[in-house]
Amino acid sequence: MTDERARVARARRVLVKIGSSALAGESGIFDRLATSVAKRRSTAFVVVSSGAIALGMKKLGYRTRPKEIARLQAAAAAGQSLLMRAYEEAFAARGLTVAQVLLTYADLADRVRANNARAALGALLDAGAVPILNENDSVAVDEITLDNDQLTAMVAPLVDAELVVLLSDVDGLLDSSGLRIPTVLDVTSDALPHVRPSTKTMGKGGMASKVEAARRATLAGANVVVADAHSPGVLDAVLEGEDVGTLFIAATKRLSAKKYWIAFTLRPRGELILDDGAAEAVRAKGKSVLSVGVLGVRGDFRAGDAVRIVDVRTRELARGLVRCGAGDAAMVAGKAREELPESLAELALVVHADEIVVGVHGEL
Repeated sequence: MTDERARVARARRVLVKIGSSALAGESGIFDRLATSVAKRRSTAFVVVSSGAIALGMKKLGYRTRPKEIARLQAAAAAGQSLLMRAYEEAFAARGLTVAQVLLTYADLADRVRANNARAALGALLDAGAVPILNENDSVAVDEITLDNDQLTAMVAPLVDAELVVLLSDVDGLLDSSGLRIPTVLDVTSDALPHVRPSTKTMGKGGMASKVEAARRATLAGANVVVADAHSPGVLDAVLEGEDVGTLFIAATKRLSAKKYWIAFTLRPRGELILDDGAAEAVRAKGKSVLSVGVLGVRGDFRAGDAVRIVDVRTRELARGLVRCGAGDAAMVAGKAREELPESLAELALVVHADEIVVGVHGEL
């Protein structure tokens, strides 16, 4: 067993994601998952599960996946109870308690609601329950166009996951010869060259989505394994440190919970375009964005919104929480603090360094 796999075997907070393709037509997967979890009473498990829409389609008699949002919501509503019943029966048979947790993007994008979700999940884990998470598709329009890979990456820091297991329908990330890549240390060099075009678009599953979710979760301090859900005993093998799937190694320098939230949960509402000097100060040193270094503003944002911070070639340098609205930012752009009237002096600090995350998006 390698040192990296030994660290995987020592994980005591495990987040497991199961996709629709893994659940489709195989009810036994619920029993296998419950059996694996029941063996490890000292380990806290959280499950992110797809499948509600697929089950609801059958229940409502839809022959193909609907395109209309209302019908997708109806399928999600009809299928969620079936999904939870399958988990309830499988886990209860092994003396385990499950708890349904439905989240929307809005829950995670709001700091207060996200912290409330963190507290609720913590209380469930303290009580020995296994939270079963899904997006609340029956009421959230945007989330139906996303996927649970993204939700998993967003939840990882909320539950302080040490290990994230993405169970899919492939052995892991495959190289150009179709061979499994055992370990990924650097996603850009070790993984991205092997991500092939898929009939699934980003945000609706596929390996590209899983690699991005893995990259994000590693920045939250978790090791990530992508493995084949249909392989017998796959979760046991992962948790025992065996060489299965593809292991993405946790980043040595993890993002704080707040910076992770800024980088990967909030949707940017606009852009700040910086001159070369200001861009270098942000890129190389993570300095604050001052009004004097701002060349232009794009978008319609308010104070507290996330924005992209870009250079004159529109390359994304960072993301941050802006301290003023778009109109005010445009008004003070290019002006030093001493050039501003006293009433506008506080606008000279456009984005504070403590609320900037550098180099996790774009070309960096």
